[in-house]
Amino acid sequence: MQPTSASERDVSPASASGQMLEPETARAWVESWDRQQATFFDDREERFQAVLDVLEHTLDRPDPLVLDLGCGPGSLTSRLLARFPQARVIAVDMDPLLLGLARAVLDERASVQQLDLRDEGWLERLALDRAPDAVVSSTALHWLDRPELQSVLRGAAAALRPSGVLVDADHIPLGDDSRLVDLESHLTRRSAERYEDEGALGWQQWWDAVAAAPELADLMAERATAALEHEVQHRAVVQDYLDALTEGGCRSVGVVRQVGDDRVLVGLR
Repeated sequence: MQPTSASERDVSPASASGQMLEPETARAWVESWDRQQATFFDDREERFQAVLDVLEHTLDRPDPLVLDLGCGPGSLTSRLLARFPQARVIAVDMDPLLLGLARAVLDERASVQQLDLRDEGWLERLALDRAPDAVVSSTALHWLDRPELQSVLRGAAAALRPSGVLVDADHIPLGDDSRLVDLESHLTRRSAERYEDEGALGWQQWWDAVAAAPELADLMAERATAALEHEVQHRAVVQDYLDALTEGGCRSVGVVRQVGDDRVLVGLR
């Protein structure tokens, strides 16, 4: 079932251009996004819960401040707030369309901000009122080139409060050994093939549906002006992540979950 068009009631602001988006409509689009993203895994929900389990074990206060890097439409943020009701999340992304959906579905515990992690000073621009207890990310940072990604991880790790944690769930290849890279990619593909949802849209189908939705027209127009195009020339591997976290001040770093090249990687201050 496709998300329905917005009505004129119960609307919430969803874009800088002033377009109003009904929360129920936005939630339908986010659900459609989640189903589309799940086609890349057979255990996406379990993966989310693994990230939250890490936070549950490491956070030492009930009201943590958490940064969600590359938040998309708020899929991880919403689950984090459900698990930790007193948490406050600053969710950042570059895509105006996905941010518009996030603003419409997330409550006041989340601050949704447009930010390019490739820009120097991104962390300072957040103007945090205290050091974050945790930094999380899901299927986002692998879009950064190796030097950019390492810079983001070093900065995020250094910003954590003592005993803070960084958790990244993403496609992270083990190394440069082509046979191992091919094997891990095969295992990831096989995992995706086990996901069964005949109603789920593919990646391009989802974006085609979004482009045809009148209630998202303003957000799509805003998206057309954003600098979203990029090409990864040097993809980071596991050791690049671990090195950057160590350089940022994490005393313990490692992979705590893996299926193929899909890993949950942790850095502990």
